Amino acid sequence: MKKPDIPKNEQVRLNTLRSLNILDTQPEERFDRLTRMAKRMFDVPIALVSFVDESRQWFKSSQGLNASETPRDISFCGHTILDNDIFCIPNALEDERFADNPLVINDPGIRFYAGCPISAPNGQKLGTLCIIDQEPRIFHKEDVLILAELTAMVEQEIVAVQLATMDELTDISNRRGFEMLAGQTLRLITRQKAAASLVLLDLDKFKFINDTFGHAEGDRALKIFADKLKETCRDSDIFARIGGDEFALFLPNTTKLLTEKIIKRLAQALKKYNLEMIPEYDIEFSYGIASHDLEKLNTISDLLAEADTLMYIFKKGEKRIKH
Repeated sequence: MKKPDIPKNEQVRLNTLRSLNILDTQPEERFDRLTRMAKRMFDVPIALVSFVDESRQWFKSSQGLNASETPRDISFCGHTILDNDIFCIPNALEDERFADNPLVINDPGIRFYAGCPISAPNGQKLGTLCIIDQEPRIFHKEDVLILAELTAMVEQEIVAVQLATMDELTDISNRRGFEMLAGQTLRLITRQKAAASLVLLDLDKFKFINDTFGHAEGDRALKIFADKLKETCRDSDIFARIGGDEFALFLPNTTKLLTEKIIKRLAQALKKYNLEMIPEYDIEFSYGIASHDLEKLNTISDLLAEADTLMYIFKKGEKRIKH
């Protein structure tokens, strides 16, 4: 058996995949409709939309297969994402790369496989739309065109998902994207009984910026603040613009003390910007920190509400983090 190689741009590919907030989400009709179409059009028992992360191929949509994922090192899809073209195995038993693969000699007994790589808008290969048969078969030129067209439809749906979870102005997650990704992470944190913090941040005097300098300048201030969040946050942190001039951070495996240090770094980055750029106004913020509590604050909604209350107290006391 030959394990799939790792793409040269693997880290960029994985970052792109994570940014979509699609891994481990619930089944959706928009993708199930396309795998049903593939299953019917090719008359195969199995059709899948798969996404390949560091260690597995995970199925966003699965027709004819009960498993939700399989290891990457035995996956056919891991081979498919290495190229731009459709990857086809007419008879796995006659292919030395797959003849002794567990997915061939055991369930689901793969004999025929055809997969088309799913590309993100930036060209990174995320996974595949694939069809599987338990009998060898020939894949004709017309079949190749049909599978490619169905894959293009999957890619269109992925773009739609991305637009629905991204804030167009700042190019970071919106509230929906934040709640999805932070909610998934919180469930893992809860099982591990680990620390986590949620921070709600609000730009100070944002109405003054809009009223005095215009909405275009207000938009620029929001984008600068989002950029400073990107620079300050760690790879594991989740951040978003959740509405207006409000932003949220979810910091897994992070105590309140460490959260305060991260917020201070953000304040220092903004202070540096304000000094170097010498704008007609300073970009500053208020914030509230809510710590994960298994008994009281155990959902993202609970944490957001608590952080909002603490941020209001912060503002009412006219306190400001020292820049």
